[in-house]
Amino acid sequence: MKHKFVNEDKTGNREALIENTIRRHADMIYRIAYQNTGSYDDAEDILQEVSIALVTKNAPLDDEEHLKRWLIRVTINKCRDLHRHLKVIETEPLEDHEDVPAEEKDGVMEELQQLPEQYRNIIYLYYYEQYTLQEIAQILKKSINTISSGLQRARKQLKNILIEEGFSHG
Repeated sequence: MKHKFVNEDKTGNREALIENTIRRHADMIYRIAYQNTGSYDDAEDILQEVSIALVTKNAPLDDEEHLKRWLIRVTINKCRDLHRHLKVIETEPLEDHEDVPAEEKDGVMEELQQLPEQYRNIIYLYYYEQYTLQEIAQILKKSINTISSGLQRARKQLKNILIEEGFSHG
């Protein structure tokens, strides 16, 4: 079911509409970027890049659900672009040499970093954004069977990681 976005500005001002969109979805974009990059700084950069894309590209601003899917797709693509760029220049992130304060760690988000990218995105979209398998298949442009088996594999791998790390059910 598609929901039409209500322009809170009432003036039809595209800039205000884009600013409102960024405010509403910044946390989601940041979380997706962080779980794909493992870096707070890179996640902030991705958020900025997605915001720029929202301004410069033809984003579907009149349909909230389509817009959210568009933002997720653009965020994942920007993360992939970053990974490709980093492979080319072969840099070493500063995070490898710094201790991240405990209060900045996001529970299971850290363990998600240990999963392959395709599994991280499926888990995130399923549990955090509460998309159905069919919706995830559309967003990631994969078959529903691929998404379903990916979710099963991701759960199993994540469970093993949590057991290895000493997490208990409780």
